[in-house]
Amino acid sequence: MKYGYARVSTDDQKADLQIAALKKAGCEHVFTDTASGASSKRPELTRCLASLRAGDVLVVWKLDRLGRSLSHLVAVLSDLQKRGVAFLSLTEAIDTENAAGRLMGHILGALAEFERSLIVERTQAGLNAAKNWGASGRSLTISGNMPVP
Repeated sequence: MKYGYARVSTDDQKADLQIAALKKAGCEHVFTDTASGASSKRPELTRCLASLRAGDVLVVWKLDRLGRSLSHLVAVLSDLQKRGVAFLSLTEAIDTENAAGRLMGHILGALAEFERSLIVERTQAGLNAAKNWGASGRSLTISGNMPVP
């Protein structure tokens, strides 16, 4: 069975174009959220993912409608793969039911790993610079918001 997921960022936007494309692609059920991609509160995505079973296909209009970040997107795609659920992005023509689509999934995974490595390197560089300037960690607090003199 094909399930669709659509998301718009604000109440002013309409998901009509996405929903029409998902239905044209054969989706029997379409879940729709109105939330920023950065928001972790997307109840319809949660319901959609919980509904999927092995052999199902999750269809989105565009990749950025699904993932908050590259690492989140890769985590969702990895979870789908483990559960035997295929993935199709209509705009980017990514279809994990064929070799080229699976390759794109692996490339996204590699990019997410690279992104995580860069974050770790920048964090470590910042910590080292702070140590060189004499910083020794966070300020101690008494009640969670009052600095210790």
